Parts: sequence; C-alpha cells; structure tokens
Amino acid sequence: MQLALSIIIGIGLAASAGFRIFVPLLAMNLASKFGMFSLQESWAWMGSDTALVIFAVATIAEAIAYMIPWLDNLLDVIATPAAAIAGTLIVVATIGDMDPVLSWTLAIIAGGGTAAALKGTSSGVRATSTATTGGLANPVLAVFETSLSSLLSLLSLFAPILAIIVVVILFFIVRKLYRKVFRKKTSAVQ
Repeated sequence: MQLALSIIIGIGLAASAGFRIFVPLLAMNLASKFGMFSLQESWAWMGSDTALVIFAVATIAEAIAYMIPWLDNLLDVIATPAAAIAGTLIVVATIGDMDPVLSWTLAIIAGGGTAAALKGTSSGVRATSTATTGGLANPVLAVFETSLSSLLSLLSLFAPILAIIVVVILFFIVRKLYRKVFRKKTSAVQ
C-alpha cells in the first residue's frame, strides 16, 4: 500500500512539473524538511538546505520569467524536455524499495510521460495565446499555470488520491484539446 501511495504522489508531483518544473521540487523539499514526506534514501539531498535555496530561487525565477510574453515561448522550448526529465526524477525520488529497472521504467513512462504531455499542452496553449492576443494574455496563463502547479503539488503531498483524480481530469482535457486542434488542422488541409 505504501508503494502504491508513493507512486501516486510521484505521478501527481510529475504532473505539477508539467506546468512549472521547480514548484514540485520545492514542495518535495519543504515536505521532507517538515517530516511530512520521505524521500528515497539516495535522493535525500533533495531535502537539504542547499536544495531548498536552489529550488526556491529557481521557482521564483521561473514564475517571473513566464510572465514575460516573448520569454515564455522561448522557455517552453527548453522547459518541455526539462519537464519530462524532472517528472522522471520526481517519481524515482518518491518510490521506495523497488527494483531499479522497474522503478526507472515506471518513472520514465508515468513521471516523464505525464510531465511531458502536460507541458506540451500548456506550451501549445501559450503559443496559441501569443498568436491570437500578441502575448497580452500570456501573463494571465502564467499565473494560472503557476497556481495550478502549486495546487497540484500540495494535493499530491496532502491528498494524493484527489491529486490523481485531478491528473486524470487534466488528461481528459488535454485529449479534448488535441482532438480539437487536430480536427482544425485536418479541416484546413482539406
């Protein structure tokens, strides 16, 4: 049961990384520091004071950078693969005693896949916002994404079952958005 809960927490935090990379890392650090969450032994450094400073500064810098319309699109190019990597590392850090091959496979598929899918969708939404509003709506999207990442991180740590339900709902929304975009592109080609 503990292993399943750890996996659910990891997937929720990985989904959070799909919106902001450093928010779930900071949340993991703080939860670890206050004894509310245990990191896997080899990942204990993520709960250190040094990591706290790095994750806090990176979280603030990332949130501010996404408020700048031209910079946010540039960041998405870098952040999309970085979110997949962060999602993978988050899941590995949360999983307890498990065969390394199994834990890394699960982390890559569930953590990296979840983060990459959500990051890809949010990047697409931001690109559409830039094209349709000239970037004027992008700061609003940035605040929404940072808030969603923070909420999802907190839910993952304090109400993991609710967090996984939110992740599933997000995937249905992502699926609907992809279908809508794909139909428009197909209609435009014909």
